[in-house]
Amino acid sequence: MAHLPRKRVLMAGAESKSFSSPDETREFKGKGRAEVLVVNGRTVSKATFEPGWKWSVNLRPIAQTDSCQVEHFGYVLSGRMRVVMDDGMQFEVGPDDLFALPPGHDAEVIGDETCVLVDFGQVQSYAKPPGP
Repeated sequence: MAHLPRKRVLMAGAESKSFSSPDETREFKGKGRAEVLVVNGRTVSKATFEPGWKWSVNLRPIAQTDSCQVEHFGYVLSGRMRVVMDDGMQFEVGPDDLFALPPGHDAEVIGDETCVLVDFGQVQSYAKPPGP
């Protein structure tokens, strides 16, 4: 069976891209990065969070907010993450979990395994400094 090339393919409104060649890579302040694709006008990220990563340590300096103000809708490929909402509610996500997460949270990697997830939420400005 023939495979389509892993490059961008445009045909009558269809588009395909690969995270192996992201449109943009946003480095965290240590311990990870977000690889970003814009496909048919929609921004999607594949984020890699290394052991020890915590939003309030590694992304707060970039976002310049007290907690993460991005809405996430994602799928966990590997690793585990604990989320703590501003109101104190906590939960964990791990491999094969799908999650919806409103703005107003902190998060951290649990354990020694890198957490990798794909985020279909409002990630246009995730891991970017505030604009003018």
